[in-house]
Amino acid sequence: MARMRVGLLGASGETGGSILNGLLEDGGFDIVAFSRPSSINRPANLALKDKGVELREMDLAKDSQDQLVAALKRIDVLLSAIGAPAQLDQIPLVTAAKTAGVKRFVPCGYIPVIPAGGVHLLRDQKEEVYNHMKRLGLPYTIIDCGWWYQVSTPRLPSGKIDNVIMMEPPIANKGEQPSALTDLRDVGRYVARVIKDDRTLNKQVLVYNEMWSQSQVWDKLEEVSGEKLTRNYVSQEQLEGKLADAKKVLESDPSSFMNLLHMIETQYLISWGCRGDNTPEYAKYLGYITSEELYPDFKYVKFEEYVNDLVAGKIDEFYVEMKEQLKAMLPMKP
Repeated sequence: MARMRVGLLGASGETGGSILNGLLEDGGFDIVAFSRPSSINRPANLALKDKGVELREMDLAKDSQDQLVAALKRIDVLLSAIGAPAQLDQIPLVTAAKTAGVKRFVPCGYIPVIPAGGVHLLRDQKEEVYNHMKRLGLPYTIIDCGWWYQVSTPRLPSGKIDNVIMMEPPIANKGEQPSALTDLRDVGRYVARVIKDDRTLNKQVLVYNEMWSQSQVWDKLEEVSGEKLTRNYVSQEQLEGKLADAKKVLESDPSSFMNLLHMIETQYLISWGCRGDNTPEYAKYLGYITSEELYPDFKYVKFEEYVNDLVAGKIDEFYVEMKEQLKAMLPMKP
């Protein structure tokens, strides 16, 4: 049987990097990474070539349909892990993938379970991509992955884990809502399983590791670290007020990435922290298949193991370039 050739957009990002590692660990794929021409010779891309990854040029913002189709030649499965502001750039990509004969397209999902229709801006933009994909009859799999371990924990008073804390999250309501959590490092390993599975074709899949509430997360970090954490509670009403303000700010400057981040982070917290959207039960109601059903043998990183490694200084820093921007945006305080 011929090896599957997988194309990946966004290999240098956090989600894309996890996907790339998962594909490489599996060892059963021929991998093509797409990069803008201006970035093709960057050290990070050249390092991919040393791992046996083929590099191809692609610029979604500038390339014609003919150029996109040519770049997608002989791609069996196309994976998109592009940045948050660029979701709608996938629409011409979908059209090109259909023309090029891509056998399965995995759009940039990789978010918690959220219903379409006004709950979250990015979710609704993704829905536009999904609808275009379905209108064209392009075979697909949508993969969502819950909320990352890596953005679930607060900082410690000692500051010992500050280098890997991206934000200082408040606690939604009383912090009792369970939410599906996944280690970022496991996302790519799940993807490698999903794209080889005929059961997932033209389906939505929720991959996740464990269910934890915010109160449980804070308790576990206190237990492992021996430090007492500050707990900043914020009600849904307060979050809705912050969201209304964030929408006005974004409307005043729609091009601001910081304004976008401020709004979508508030929407995330309302969705999984207050509404309780990010659960396997609600996912199944929306029509998802879950990783628990598909891959009961999957060996994932347990959250307790992650916290132990976090406190021991064994977790790598991530989103390095965005960290300072996010510090300016958060914490959100009641």
